Amino acid sequence: MTTIVEHHRILVGGTWAEPATTAVIEVVSPHSGEVIGRVPHAAPDDVDRAVAAARAAFDDGPWPRMSLAERAEIVTRIRDGLLARHKEIAELVTRQNGCPIAISPRGQALSAVAVFTAALAVAQALPAEEERAGLTGPMLVRREPVGVVAAITPWNVPQMLLAAKLAPALLAGCTVIAKPSPEAPLDAYVLAEVCAEAGLPDGVVSILPAGRETGAHLVAHPGVDKVAFTGSAAAGRQIMAAAAENLTRITLELGGKSAAILLEDADLDAAIPDLIAGAFVNNGQACVALTRILVPASRYDETADRLAAAVAALRVGDPLDPTTEIGPLVSEAQRTRVLDYIRLGLDEGAKPLAGGRVPEGLSGWYVEPTLFGDVDNGMRIAREEIFGPVVCLIRYADEDDAVRIANDSPFGLSGAVWAGDVTRGLDVARRIRTGTFTVNCRRFDVAGPFGGYKHSGIGREFGPEGYTAYLETKTVHLPKPPKD
Repeated sequence: MTTIVEHHRILVGGTWAEPATTAVIEVVSPHSGEVIGRVPHAAPDDVDRAVAAARAAFDDGPWPRMSLAERAEIVTRIRDGLLARHKEIAELVTRQNGCPIAISPRGQALSAVAVFTAALAVAQALPAEEERAGLTGPMLVRREPVGVVAAITPWNVPQMLLAAKLAPALLAGCTVIAKPSPEAPLDAYVLAEVCAEAGLPDGVVSILPAGRETGAHLVAHPGVDKVAFTGSAAAGRQIMAAAAENLTRITLELGGKSAAILLEDADLDAAIPDLIAGAFVNNGQACVALTRILVPASRYDETADRLAAAVAALRVGDPLDPTTEIGPLVSEAQRTRVLDYIRLGLDEGAKPLAGGRVPEGLSGWYVEPTLFGDVDNGMRIAREEIFGPVVCLIRYADEDDAVRIANDSPFGLSGAVWAGDVTRGLDVARRIRTGTFTVNCRRFDVAGPFGGYKHSGIGREFGPEGYTAYLETKTVHLPKPPKD
């Protein structure tokens, strides 16, 4: 019998409160299709309460006026609370979005802990004030919190992406209203419980699970000073337009269609395991997924055969089985979207090399990991973000052609290159217009800035750049010192 996780209240300004309506979000297992959780669906009235609490806490409360050391002590307690419950978080995320449990502890839960650890280090290294010598006299440059932050996160890496906004915002002295997605709200309740127990002052944190209507109300709220959003480019455009009405600051981390380039001298034995992991991470439901693999024409057949064999060997199954490598997609609607793209790829003339079907014997929202060959970069499957386990293999003529194809995309979030010579690989990395890139490896490090060029977003998360996104800069001109 399926265990159903139920919550009946929402966290408003650090206090557990009754929701404004009786509306409920039912969380459905992508593996079985059964209901596994129920939580209140926060309404616009709940947003109004949360913003009022956050506004009062920021304008008149102690949180922005505490020293960084005082805030860091409380944020450290949040970090440690998440660490203590990381196994619970990992299982909840897997049950909600289908991420294989083999990667959830590190990729879904401990990654959030790492975000808090990295943010603490960055904040403690950056002075709140610094004196500078101006052209006409001395000045003091201050860094002050931006204000009330709306943090809106998706379902694919829910805990880490919420931590990416909450940790720097809290350390900066901001107050936060978080809206986790309706597909994955259960792990957000663990975070809410940890925050409620950490000793935050009243009003500082609210966590409101809800859908688009409530999110739209939050984004457009005149009491919000900054919106931090992770999601699709289409939703990002809507948020940007709504935020413009109030000149609300924004950080947008959006979609990707990242290219992995294999140079002619690449070591396929080393590259292919990393390529497969990078392409099909989280069942392909990752903005950083390497969904376009660029291969020199001289090595195309060899690479296609080896990649097809590796994709076909991936184990599809119950995401709670530790041997599973590919779990289900998050919802029936997402599976329909991915299957539609697979049919489109066939219609466009791409050659199916592996997968492409619904696997037999599984009742959830599964799609076989799919590899298309003979893909032209102008095809829709090569240009649009599918957000599922579908990867395109594209030939190129020479290095300049590879760079051209990689850059010929509306997105610019991530990418990779494998080369026999690291220096040559780094030269290629410098030519690709994308926010993150790897050379001869597959890495993601929350100590460095992360974000995208072009339609992949505006601004950066993580690192000093992610922290300062939650700060305003004030210049105070000082009198010249008296002459001796």
